[in-house]
Amino acid sequence: MPRHNIANLRALIDRAALTKKLEDLAGWSGYTPNTRSQVLQIFKDAHQAGWAEIKRRFESGECTGPEATHAHAYMMDQLIRVVHDFADKWVYPSANPTTGETLTVIATGGYGRGELAPFSDIDLMFLLPYKITPRTEQLVEFMLYMLWDLGLKVGHATRSVDETVRLAKQDVTIRTSLLEARWVWGDQALFDQFRAAFWKQVADGTGMAFVEEKLGERDARHDKMGDTRYVLEPNMKEGKGGLRDLQTLIWIAKYLYRVSGMTELVAQGVFTEDDLKLFEKAENFLWTVRCHLHYLSGRPEERLSFNIQAEIAERLGYRNQKGIMGVERFMKHYFLIAKDVGDITRILCAVLEEQHKKSAKRFSFPFLGFGKGSKIDGFAVDGGRLTLASEKELRDDPLKMVRLFHAAQTHDLDIHPQALRLVSQNLKLVDAKLRKNKRANRLFVDMLRGRDPVQALMRFNEAGVFGRFIPDFGKVVAQMQYDMYHVYTVDEHTIRAIGLTHGIDTGRLKKDHPVSCDTISEIQSKDALYVAVLLHDIAKGRGGNHSELGAEVALKLCPRLGLSDWETETVAWLVRYHLLMSHTAFKRDLDDPKTIQDFAAVVQSPERLRMLNILTVVDIRAVGPNVWNNWKAGLLRELFWQTKAALTGDAPEDRRAQRIEGAKLALAALLKKWPEADLQAHLDRGTDAYWLSADPETHARHAQLVRDAEAKRIDLRIETRIDPERSANEITVYTADHPGLFANIAGALALSGVSILDARISTLSNGMALDSFWVQDGTGLAIDEQGQLKRMVQRIEDALRGARSPARDLKKAQDERLPTKAQAFDIAPRVLIDNQASNTYSVIEINGGDRPGFLYDVTSVLTEEGLQIASAQISTYGERVVDVFYVKDIFGLKIRHPEKLKSIEERVLARIGPQKKKAKAQKPSAAAAE
Repeated sequence: MPRHNIANLRALIDRAALTKKLEDLAGWSGYTPNTRSQVLQIFKDAHQAGWAEIKRRFESGECTGPEATHAHAYMMDQLIRVVHDFADKWVYPSANPTTGETLTVIATGGYGRGELAPFSDIDLMFLLPYKITPRTEQLVEFMLYMLWDLGLKVGHATRSVDETVRLAKQDVTIRTSLLEARWVWGDQALFDQFRAAFWKQVADGTGMAFVEEKLGERDARHDKMGDTRYVLEPNMKEGKGGLRDLQTLIWIAKYLYRVSGMTELVAQGVFTEDDLKLFEKAENFLWTVRCHLHYLSGRPEERLSFNIQAEIAERLGYRNQKGIMGVERFMKHYFLIAKDVGDITRILCAVLEEQHKKSAKRFSFPFLGFGKGSKIDGFAVDGGRLTLASEKELRDDPLKMVRLFHAAQTHDLDIHPQALRLVSQNLKLVDAKLRKNKRANRLFVDMLRGRDPVQALMRFNEAGVFGRFIPDFGKVVAQMQYDMYHVYTVDEHTIRAIGLTHGIDTGRLKKDHPVSCDTISEIQSKDALYVAVLLHDIAKGRGGNHSELGAEVALKLCPRLGLSDWETETVAWLVRYHLLMSHTAFKRDLDDPKTIQDFAAVVQSPERLRMLNILTVVDIRAVGPNVWNNWKAGLLRELFWQTKAALTGDAPEDRRAQRIEGAKLALAALLKKWPEADLQAHLDRGTDAYWLSADPETHARHAQLVRDAEAKRIDLRIETRIDPERSANEITVYTADHPGLFANIAGALALSGVSILDARISTLSNGMALDSFWVQDGTGLAIDEQGQLKRMVQRIEDALRGARSPARDLKKAQDERLPTKAQAFDIAPRVLIDNQASNTYSVIEINGGDRPGFLYDVTSVLTEEGLQIASAQISTYGERVVDVFYVKDIFGLKIRHPEKLKSIEERVLARIGPQKKKAKAQKPSAAAAE
């Protein structure tokens, strides 16, 4: 029970004083429609004062989250009682109310449980002995309107006892709400009559069916929310491991055991004292976070979004430490609590099954399946699930802590909840001796490569064995990455990456990843590949470069896992350079020979290239559901083939020439109806870089656009199309090339409120620019509304013809713009100028926080500095933008003069925003390395 004593609660709202104030008003002038506003104001003042006092107590630390919810419920009880009594005595008085006018006010749902979050709905039931009478209807109506006018959200029902019982039998949602019904005011005998009827006529004999329905609802809810508790903006009420899961356990306990609270389950032998402490710890944490969430949002917000996580973390005292921000520490605690909720659920399911197994009944719901079977790999089988007889079985043979999960995976069986409970209670058996056991380590590596490794490793992780067996992995369990790019925590991301590796290994993902599926069979050690995937992010959250630190972990861990010296060295290299291939593919010009030379010099061998390619693919795909696309796949494939040619002695230049010739032949085949002269003229316009920049279908569209523009003597042509593979709009601009062209297009797009995903720049031999941009709307989808597309095209045309100033309009729009989710992140801008990455160009890489107009600001500075932009790689990683430009000066040379380099860096930094002071105290976002 909360710390609040009765005196503390009464200080929130004095019912006697409030009643006297109302009676003084009514006694002086009587209650009339004219005095209603005064009555309402008295109620408002009382409610606001009590609400504000609860908030003050909570935010000052005088009470916890659960205590605040009970205080809100107490205050609402008192308010409802006064409203009822005032209506009964002064608004609709009756000297001799009949029995039929008896009215009982009942709290249902969470309010009935005595828990009311700051902005939660108030669920009431007005209980009647028979049908509603005119006076009773007036009383109910007065109460509801008064509560609504107070700004409260009230869910309500008016029913007789018989009607309530009938509806509860028919609808499990109503039954669940009534399960926690609590008398608030009115005829208490009528409430007792209802409670007796509920247990006797509704609940008796339906316990197992109720449990089945509630667990089924929970599973459906989990599926709807993504079936993972490790999403980085969790819904703490409905999400997996959230408050609704705890409440499901409360409903099951109350329905089956007729207890008033979870503490009574200890005496019933359902929970141990440790189980109860785990439950109370989770409940206290979740309610405290939810109350902060409501108070900060000023509304019934249930999603822990990025823009509020840091504020709650600060309120709860989570501070930055070396290598990990306070908000990341807070969210890690949240995910560990969510995992505890899963543990509690398994505990209750195991006890329920064990207790009901002793009866002669047979049920078929999610966690029950009785009947003994033969042993498999030394484990008993109960209802088609592997199980353990007792703790002694584990103490006598600690290897079973690993063998249990390996056997379940091998034979595609589930593990009994009781067995999982025994494992969780005996994690101390996973000690240094077991970690050194060769058999245990071999079984673990087999699990990485075995049937459905995601299910097996998730179960291994949920039980807590994974983190104990591989302590370095235990450090990243529930470790969030505080950015908008990564969707999952580090441990879930890693397990999903292993599952994707298995999909490539078995050929299941051949359609998505043909190169990886074709080359994985050539890899000499798949053990090394899978272990590299396991360890690629193992050192996140430690401070420093997680790739370098992870390589050190690999050198120590791989021999323990049974890998040879060569395999250990390979794994360490893959972990050290696991970001190199994506960095090169997405941030460098693959048609620049120096790019391939530099990449090949680091990779050194085809074997490493094959393994690095697969690791890169699964790492990107495991980031989240909408990160992978055909554009990224194409860049990685091209880098793979060019590097392979360089490593095997084939001339990359020959491959380049073949690709150029192939692109021209493919276009000619698509344009076979064109006159020969027109076709040749167009082929002569394209540069080598242009022919390597797109597929034949895109080249054909460009050819038609150019031909139509020239035929009609149009100096500016803009076309748009939806690219379904990228869920984006492709915008192609054909016009005379001139300084500032790229910047003006980028500015016009920014004014249209779109996000620029990518850009391709081409200047044809006739001096005309053929630039393409890929954009999405604010929701991350292509724009399909024709009016919006026309306005966007008009803005581009106005900007290029000088009818619009992007700089002026963007400044005005920025002043009026509402805050975005990305602004919750403090991104320190950075400018890197590299004269070694290309033989002919200076490469400028610019990092910063994503916002409308970012690309325009950058490119306008480059134009003002007199630079020619030859190509650009535009990448967005959640809230972070990484734009790379290949540039030359006005003389067509690299930028080498130190003063010029300094000027470019300083002016770009000044334009995209000065670095915030507090950014120096924080480690860079995890997406920076990605």
